[in-house]
Amino acid sequence: MNRAGRLRAWQGRMHDPALTVLLIVQLIAMFVLTPIAAMGLPIPRALVDLLLVAVIAVVLALSSSRGAIALALASVALTIIGEFLRITRPSALTDVIGHGGTILGFATLAWVVAQAVFAGGRVTTHRIRGAIVLYLNFAMIFTAAYRLVLELSPGAFHGVAVAVGPDGPSEQGTLATMLYFSFTTLTSTGFGDIVPVHPIARSLANAEAIIGQLYPATLLARVVTLELQFRRVRGDGGHR
Repeated sequence: MNRAGRLRAWQGRMHDPALTVLLIVQLIAMFVLTPIAAMGLPIPRALVDLLLVAVIAVVLALSSSRGAIALALASVALTIIGEFLRITRPSALTDVIGHGGTILGFATLAWVVAQAVFAGGRVTTHRIRGAIVLYLNFAMIFTAAYRLVLELSPGAFHGVAVAVGPDGPSEQGTLATMLYFSFTTLTSTGFGDIVPVHPIARSLANAEAIIGQLYPATLLARVVTLELQFRRVRGDGGHR
């Protein structure tokens, strides 16, 4: 078997399980590493690199599209370049590059996961977990967008100040705050402690709230349709 054949065989084996792996990675990053970093506790760089490698591997497993892989690698490159320039030559452009790379990365991941979740065939538990990944991914995309707006316009959100650590401004603290706001908006919880006041921030919040309401209904309709189609093709009417 040639290299391309081995890659396709590996993708076939890992396609659905990769969605579960991605969910685990996202849960660790969002609900374990993010609050730890916001509290100022050190996180091993090797762990962050491992999670990044895991995400790239999932993209490779889920998609054979060269475009998706190229976009994923480009997003990693932009994020790294943006973070480097932020330290050496901070400016509005470096903010756009860094956060733009993050948005591109999560958008690419959402595209790849959506193709796997909503494709034809039987609905498995892995695909249900992939649907959860997609929902969480919306929160991450908007988190990156909110961070960019906040960087360009510090007063864009009422109730949000750039978090400050012992050595100065804490990017991790700001990330945790905007992730919290993103989830309260996506789920329409709206505690009211953070309010978008900039027109772009308000527009993003409106879009996220609409997606948060429409996605579960759309997902349910699609999942039911896929399962019915699978049973119809099998010709068993659901009787095993």
